[in-house]
Amino acid sequence: MAYDLTKGSITKNMVKFALPLMIGNILQQCYNIADTLIVGRFLGEKALAAVGSAYTLMIFLTSMIIGLCMGSSAFFSIQFGRRDRARLKQSFFVSFLSIGIFALVLNVIVYLALDGIVWFMRIPDEIVLIIKDYLRWVFPGIIVTFLYNYFANLLRAVGNSIIPLLFLGAASIINIGLDLLFVLGFQWGVKGAAFATTISQYIAGIGILYYYWKKCPELRVTREDMKWDKQILKEIANLSILTCVQQSVMNFGILLVQGLVNSFGTIVMAAFAAAVKIDSLAYSPVQDFGNAFSTYVAQNFGANNKERIRKGIKAAVGLDFLFCMISSAVIYIFARQLLSFFIEPGKTDIISVGVEYLHIEGACYLGIGILFLLYGFYRAVERPGMSVLLTIVSLGTRVVLAYVLSAIPEIGVKGIWVSIPIGWFLADLVGVGFLFSKKSPLLQRSL
Repeated sequence: MAYDLTKGSITKNMVKFALPLMIGNILQQCYNIADTLIVGRFLGEKALAAVGSAYTLMIFLTSMIIGLCMGSSAFFSIQFGRRDRARLKQSFFVSFLSIGIFALVLNVIVYLALDGIVWFMRIPDEIVLIIKDYLRWVFPGIIVTFLYNYFANLLRAVGNSIIPLLFLGAASIINIGLDLLFVLGFQWGVKGAAFATTISQYIAGIGILYYYWKKCPELRVTREDMKWDKQILKEIANLSILTCVQQSVMNFGILLVQGLVNSFGTIVMAAFAAAVKIDSLAYSPVQDFGNAFSTYVAQNFGANNKERIRKGIKAAVGLDFLFCMISSAVIYIFARQLLSFFIEPGKTDIISVGVEYLHIEGACYLGIGILFLLYGFYRAVERPGMSVLLTIVSLGTRVVLAYVLSAIPEIGVKGIWVSIPIGWFLADLVGVGFLFSKKSPLLQRSL
């Protein structure tokens, strides 16, 4: 089902559109959660540490592609709001070709730079061979990650958030089944977990491409639409490149933090690997609510309906607060039990480190929830540079504080955990401050 978010009930339509995105993000987390759970339970802490570090790397690599797709999606939503179908379809051609070439080049580069990547991540010697074995077989999924995210963002831009969810759900179920088969049945170790993830990604990517071509004739690119328009490329690039920078800077900062975590040894690496999966799953609803909010704002921005955007901001903040409070309560109360799914109960040293991380992060999800809304808003109103600035503030604070605080013996690794929410809240202050300033794209009168 597609939603025209420029009319009708604001809260009802926003929630209806957002729910499939939220469920889809949870399912996407299942790709690596299945790996982490099975690897942690059956292959041991070294394999868990390796897969956890690889996950952080893959998030960074694919974030560049996802950022380009999200930026293009904002442009698509604006054209949809303007009812400019011809320009919308022509932008599909220009962006697909550009991002596709980028994804292919990136896929080649990571293979050539594998040894350098592992060195940069400060991987302990005892797990270097394990992580290399995993990465060699998970890297082929990069190109189809582009396919899935491109067409998922395309469909979401015109209000269809159901179909991407269905393909992702099917792929996630297949991923879990293949994990069990390859790791437990065939005894392929971490390579089996990588195989399962990659095959599932191919199913999602090729499947959604097939759906677009067969079931969306009104959006299908024809020969007439295949025109290389420099103006369209420029407008898409203004949104996409800065969104790509914002996503990649954010995840590069996380990669730097991962390198610092790795320097504390296998126990902290294993705890961080499990805790991050729980953490990501817990705040994924507000992350995709932010993306849904971005589509809502972009469609209404294209329709030049500022009053509806103002009302949407109020509704979004209220819903975001509710989601964050629920997630924080669940994670804070059940941190130990959740970690026990990934780590054997007898590994109390690993679980204790993970609980400390989750208690600190879980208490502060409102900070990242507001930040996701700000990212979505500024991307939708063609101010992606603000999203980059907020990311620099958030990640810059996180990285600097993490390295400074963790170097103090009395604080140690806890300094890494504390630095993360501090970065979130500082970025929120900057983003909200600009929203209420004279330069705001909306606030020509009070909200």
